[in-house]
This record gives sequence, structure tokens and C-alpha cells, in this order.
Amino acid sequence: MKNGDIMLNYIWGFIILISVICAIFTGNIEPLSNSILTGASDAINLVITMVGMMSLWTGLLKIADNGGLTYLLAKLFKPVLKHLFKDCPEDSPAMRAICMNITANILGLGNAATPLGISAMKEMNKLNKNSGVASNSMITFVVMNTASIQLLPTTMSILRQKYHSAAPFDIVPAIWISSIVALLVGILLTKVLEK
Repeated sequence: MKNGDIMLNYIWGFIILISVICAIFTGNIEPLSNSILTGASDAINLVITMVGMMSLWTGLLKIADNGGLTYLLAKLFKPVLKHLFKDCPEDSPAMRAICMNITANILGLGNAATPLGISAMKEMNKLNKNSGVASNSMITFVVMNTASIQLLPTTMSILRQKYHSAAPFDIVPAIWISSIVALLVGILLTKVLEK
């Protein structure tokens, strides 16, 4: 076990101990006991919901890729992406993987976008001349993936619906504003700090 793992175990143990002490002193030991008993089943239900949604959207994105939708999206995004990812040829598998990841992020499918992002990074690494050091395109991609625009925050809305939100999509304007600002600032900083 690494030192970081041991330290993390101490931190979690400390948090649990403080929670139990606070529950005892505030008279909330019964709600704490109930949450311990129901927490595991709630976590499993949440995982099943998220895996189902992730499988559905990953499958639909794969069908879209096989049907040529990602090729059309690549053509649509090409004017912008060719300036952002100068290390990647326009018709390369790396550019297709980047387009698929961007599409998944635009649809708010963060969980489905993760395997697509890993695929894009692997393809960009094949084009990287300096192995072991991230290229400018790789860094730009990580920033874009992290601060992506979400036109339809599917994952967040499904979570809000699962927990009985009256209007699961009412967060859309706030997500649009925050994701657009984060993306623009992130891209600007990567271009300013490029070597």
C-alpha cells in the first residue's frame, strides 16, 4: 500500500469517526443508522441507473459513428478543430475520436464521453513525436473535455429526476453559461501558454 493510500484511509476514517461523534451529541444516531443501512442499496440503484444510461448513449454514439454521423460532425467542426488541434491530420482517427468525444460532451453524456476521450488520447499519442510528454493538442483536448459545452445535460438531469426533482431540466441555462465561459477561458489559457 502506498503512503497516499494510507493517508486517504486515515482521512476517511477520521470523517466517519467525526460523523458518528456528531450524531451521538446531536441526538441523530437513528438517522445515521438508517442511512448506513439504506446507503448501500441506494448506491447500487444509482449505479444501475447510470450504467444503463451510459450503455444506451455509448451504443447510440457507436451507431452514429458507424452511420457516418461523426464524419459529418467532423466536417462541421473542422474549421475550428483544425486550428485547435494542429498536430492531428483532418481525416485521422484521432480527429474522429475527438469529434465523438465533443459530441458526447455536447449531449451532456460525461460518462459516455470518458471512453471516447481515452480513445482520442490514445490516437493523439500515436501522432505525438515526443513520447512521454503531452503534445499541445493533447493538453488542449484535456481542457476542452474537462470544460465542455453541454447543450443537453443528460446525466445531471437523469440524476435530478431520479431524486424527484420537479423540473430536472431547469438547470440548463446555468449549465450553458458556465460551460461556455469555462471552455472559452480554458482554450484561451492553453493557447497563451502553449510552448
